[in-house]
Amino acid sequence: MLFSLSAVRTNSTMDEMNLIQQAARHHLVVRELDGEIDLEIGPGDDDDASFAPGLITGPLCETSGEEHADGKEMLMFSQLHGDDQDLSKSQPPKRKKKVVKRWREEWADTYKWAYVDMKDGTARIFCSVCKEYGRKHRRNPYGNEGSRNMQMSALEEHNNSLLHKEALRLQMASKDKIVADKPITVKALMSKTAGSIIEAALKRDPHEFEFIQSVQEIVHAMERVIAKNVHYASIMERLIEPERTIIFRIPWIDDRGDTHVNRGYRVQFSQALGPCRGSIRFHPSMNLSIAKYLAFEQTFKNALSPYKLGGAAGGSDFDPKGKTDSEIMRFCQSFMNELYRYLGSDQDLPSEDTGVGAREMGYLFGQFRRLSGNFQGSFTGPRILWSGSSLRTEATGYGLVFFAHLILADLNRELKGLRCAISGSGKIALHVTEKLLAYGAVPVTLSDSKGYLVDEDGFDYMKIQFLRDTKAQQRSLRDYSKTYARSKYYDEAKPWSERCDVAFPCATQNEIDQSDAINLVNSGCRLFVEGSSMPCTPEAVDVLRKANVIVAPAMAAGVGGVAAGELELNHVFNIMQWSPEDFESKLQEAMKQTYQRTLKAASDFGYQKESPEGMTAKLANLNLEWLNALICYAFGRALVYGAAIAAFLSIAQGMTDQGCV
Repeated sequence: MLFSLSAVRTNSTMDEMNLIQQAARHHLVVRELDGEIDLEIGPGDDDDASFAPGLITGPLCETSGEEHADGKEMLMFSQLHGDDQDLSKSQPPKRKKKVVKRWREEWADTYKWAYVDMKDGTARIFCSVCKEYGRKHRRNPYGNEGSRNMQMSALEEHNNSLLHKEALRLQMASKDKIVADKPITVKALMSKTAGSIIEAALKRDPHEFEFIQSVQEIVHAMERVIAKNVHYASIMERLIEPERTIIFRIPWIDDRGDTHVNRGYRVQFSQALGPCRGSIRFHPSMNLSIAKYLAFEQTFKNALSPYKLGGAAGGSDFDPKGKTDSEIMRFCQSFMNELYRYLGSDQDLPSEDTGVGAREMGYLFGQFRRLSGNFQGSFTGPRILWSGSSLRTEATGYGLVFFAHLILADLNRELKGLRCAISGSGKIALHVTEKLLAYGAVPVTLSDSKGYLVDEDGFDYMKIQFLRDTKAQQRSLRDYSKTYARSKYYDEAKPWSERCDVAFPCATQNEIDQSDAINLVNSGCRLFVEGSSMPCTPEAVDVLRKANVIVAPAMAAGVGGVAAGELELNHVFNIMQWSPEDFESKLQEAMKQTYQRTLKAASDFGYQKESPEGMTAKLANLNLEWLNALICYAFGRALVYGAAIAAFLSIAQGMTDQGCV
């Protein structure tokens, strides 16, 4: 039976009515946007007769005459089942027609799930959580983006995602549900639970994925603390908003005379305990979300250290790779031209991070000295002549190994003979490798942005020096495998599938996803020492926790860098002279104090019912499987939660004493 074009138009009208009805069922509040987005929709190979109606509602724009001509050629056939009717005509090939649909921004109850932004010159709908558009953030893509059978799937797939379910769970857990149109005030948040604190952060900064993830990890660890004292809920609500955020333009000129502009950030999160200390990172991925998460994590790390300090972080989306020394110098000077106003020994002191080493810190300090008119010698860097201790670069890496040694000592074990997988190949990773050798461990992997290197014989001091020379010449780790026969370099891969007992992720944030965590567990990893801040995605954290892998959080294990920075200042201002042995002894003592504070705070809030000595007694009769599942679960929670609790209590005391400022 042949239908006319008017029937097709009627069906299209019915489809639009269904779109509006489905939107109403999902309680969507529609708001018009100025722009339009071109979509390919219409009958096609990937269409489904029983498609879910549209994610976006709104009238279709008028189609052109050419599109009408195309529509006339599209004939729909149906076969009527009967004895005296037989229609067996062949159906012509289906052709797609392009229409323009006006997209509208949608809100689901109290959670803003999407926003509109430009991608390659085209307006796209982006997910507020994963910041991807189209099928990239959907688990089950069908056909091309925007086809009719996909019009509802974007919202459905997002609602089925783990992050969105977490947001909804927190919303349901809160006693006082936040209404989207209701302004958030400090008074309204005074009685909120830990879950609703995260919900408020999601509502305030929905696009800052890294920062929200960091807040979730901290607040989840603080649930018992907040439940014990409702006053801490208001403290946490104030704490997750930085005291000062500086965003500025960085113009600079390259060697060819061309002008470039980058964006600079400095987030001074809290000065409740003292002047800020925190890193500067130069990397193309740098943005406000990363700067805030780094500053937030640094605030807790500094509070947990033996020294009372505030936390800050910053940097720029500038990429130092491939730049000449003169170009980097001009950029650093332009960067400091704005930032110097907010720095000083009693205000904020920067330190190194990704893309910022001895060269960059020297240029930054030189311009700071020139603009401020005094020589404070207060920038934390590796130059003893102007920055202090000669072991500054080793401190963080050495501290990670010291912390791992303390954990194993409480379990009546040692690092000697254990295979260790390390990611990254920068200062921290190489110094972790170096100190592991001193303890008799066997470090077997390193990585860079292109892949990872594995040496089955393990690295030694000579090999480490070769790696340092390789990195200094900006060569790939692949060159190492050409020199040592028992090594191999794997392109576009991560080292977490290699057999190991202990893992040290020292590369960047979220470098370990769910599949990497599964590989780690299957590879035999039982101790996970975080060298970089927030190295795991939330899904990876769940995998490690369920597998009873002991996690030493970067908040506690990374305190070595903070301790070294303060020792540097004592060296400069008090004219103290320390040998490398004295410095290392003081660093070990700082790590031990941090470790003890972490376990004590965990015990005070019921996360560790037995002492480490009691756990050791239970493990005395075990074989080489040195981590009993129950003990590891309790010990792992004690480290992660205890570090956050101890740091928060120090910050909360300072904020309480100083009033609402």
